[in-house]
Amino acid sequence: MFFTSQGIHGYESFLIAAVIFAMTPGLDTIFVLNKAFSKGRRAAVVGALGVNAGVMVHTLAAAFGLSVILSQSAAAFTIVKWAGAAYLCWLGLRSITSKPMNFAALRDFNSQESILTSFRTGLIANVLNPKVALFVLAFFPQFINADAAGQAQPFFVLGLTYAAIGTIWYIILAWFAATLGSMLITTPSASRWMNRASGLIFILLGARIAMTEK
Repeated sequence: MFFTSQGIHGYESFLIAAVIFAMTPGLDTIFVLNKAFSKGRRAAVVGALGVNAGVMVHTLAAAFGLSVILSQSAAAFTIVKWAGAAYLCWLGLRSITSKPMNFAALRDFNSQESILTSFRTGLIANVLNPKVALFVLAFFPQFINADAAGQAQPFFVLGLTYAAIGTIWYIILAWFAATLGSMLITTPSASRWMNRASGLIFILLGARIAMTEK
């Protein structure tokens, strides 16, 4: 009854679909795993929070009609797309050119990136991915009553739910992936290749966003 009063219908179906979507490998999943392998558990968890804060940004944009601009304006879509691609490629190049860690630095592995940096990179990478905006705009309205389509509250409730599900799933991924990453990065040579692989993944993510079509 609560969700019906918020202008939402089929909330249980939304939960099931949201879990499936969250667990389906995509750009955000790769981003969090990449953080876990290259920067450690803390960076991955905070990065996951940033990613899902980005979901809320897209949700609010959709609620107030800004995402409609991306769906109808080729120029706006292209600007956001290339900005997101450039940012991810920059992250990739920075990772490739960074100095490798050695075994002595392993005990400080999780402190190699600040909390603010981890959160900011996750947030920006998600916000600058236009496909997320279009996904929110296409998926959420299916569970919003017609008479509430012009209200922000239903979008906010669904967005908060989706972000919470995504956060839980990505934290689980980050926890296990970081454990594996810390085992692999015990030597300078392993660290060097981890940085290169991490950077390459970021660049590929950027290329994938750049090739996104409306």
